[in-house]
Amino acid sequence: MENRIYIKELAHYRGIPLTENQKKYVAKEPYYDLSELPSGNIKEEVRAFLQDRSKKVDMATFYGERTRYKKICRFLSRYAKNINSLADIEKDVWMKKLKVWMFQEGIEITKKSETVYGTVALVKTREFGYLNAMLDFVCRQEMPEREKDIWQLEKLDIPYKDNLIKSSKTVNFTGISQKEIREEVKKGIYLNLQGEAIACVQKEMTAIRRLSKYLKERHPQIQSCRELEREIIEEYLTYLKTEATETKHFHADINRLRAVLESIGHTCGYQNLCTLFLTRDIPPTPKAEFRAYSDEELIRLNAAIVKMDEQTARLMVIHQMLGTRISDTLTLETNCLYEKGSDTIIRIRQMKTSTYEKPVSAELAALIKKAITYTQERFGETQYIFVNENNPNKPMQYGMIQSRVVRMIREQDIRDDHGNLFGFGSHLYRHYYGVKLTEMHLDDWTIAKLLGHSNLKNVKFYRKMSNQILADDTRKARQKLSDILLKNLDGWGDEYEQIRQDGGM
Repeated sequence: MENRIYIKELAHYRGIPLTENQKKYVAKEPYYDLSELPSGNIKEEVRAFLQDRSKKVDMATFYGERTRYKKICRFLSRYAKNINSLADIEKDVWMKKLKVWMFQEGIEITKKSETVYGTVALVKTREFGYLNAMLDFVCRQEMPEREKDIWQLEKLDIPYKDNLIKSSKTVNFTGISQKEIREEVKKGIYLNLQGEAIACVQKEMTAIRRLSKYLKERHPQIQSCRELEREIIEEYLTYLKTEATETKHFHADINRLRAVLESIGHTCGYQNLCTLFLTRDIPPTPKAEFRAYSDEELIRLNAAIVKMDEQTARLMVIHQMLGTRISDTLTLETNCLYEKGSDTIIRIRQMKTSTYEKPVSAELAALIKKAITYTQERFGETQYIFVNENNPNKPMQYGMIQSRVVRMIREQDIRDDHGNLFGFGSHLYRHYYGVKLTEMHLDDWTIAKLLGHSNLKNVKFYRKMSNQILADDTRKARQKLSDILLKNLDGWGDEYEQIRQDGGM
């Protein structure tokens, strides 16, 4: 068979709109060369891996991984000469051989990794992860997905509630050291995936991994969930309160642990798991500090935001002018605006609750339309206004916008009123929005409607509004709020013009 796998000919990349940067390197017809591998069977295993890999990563990543691929080929050409399949040798053995080979070749084995917040850690280089992915594919491709220790969510035979802006592709059970407990957890998680959001399931995995680590250290004799007793749980709860340092609050952790253990109890018939926890075991939810930006902080932050690339700047300005959650801003759809009488209405599909609508000012509507035009000119017709540049069918990822904003803050040393570096306080914009509404003396129901809340808590009256009534009753308030926010953007001239570009504003 052909030894060259041309990237642009892979089925998953055909027909996907390319960015200008992608067009440049695809024009050079880059390819993966299988001739560098030692045997025919290993070549076919790697060919299948590359075809599968192209379905999981975007084109830019797949292109960039060629450097790691070439190193792995050189490694295999030395250590895989006399074997028929990569599955013939245990993964741990392969990893040790790779470490030795890289040391002999003078290739960096570890590197410093710095997060956007400045935290530095020493991690293995990506060659290890790449070989690990290759071995996982080869060794487990014939195994039913539910029997694997790392599930590819897209390969499961059930629908699941994905997070559009924080994509989860796998559920990893390898951190559970007790083999029998690991298999029991798989059954409970499979059940929970059918009714819970993937974010909740991932929190359950964190909670069960923490319990597994505790059991390994303090109760190594326990190898199955059916052996768990109330006394063990009481000891574990004491440990969380007095010794655990991973987090300050375990309210969510204990809740998720109880949920997954009860699911295991239902699927495995372990009645003991349904009575392990008492209501008093769950600590109260820690009261979060309510914070909002001051006017001065918002001015300083916006002065830097408008100097970022124009679409990111538009996103952040639209986000604060809408008063939405960041997940709702990132998933705004290109058909979200419509005219009703003299008002422009926006439809916001909240990821956490339900869809709601509210009127927006002419200035905000013009900015949103400019953002839509920007995306359509570069990626054609898309569902979302702010798209993942590597996969325009998906919305921009939370991690991407967080990385851009935090990096900008650190590079420009932008600080709050207390002299501390700003974090990525995307929700503080929503707080600011709500605070300004209360300062306008609007009633609680109007504020709730403008923020997208479906009900009122601790209020004495409830008044339902149609969009038209809401438009009439809040027109002055909305305009005043837009004027306040626009004033915070005023005076920057060219910087603000790059995101506004007249656009009717």
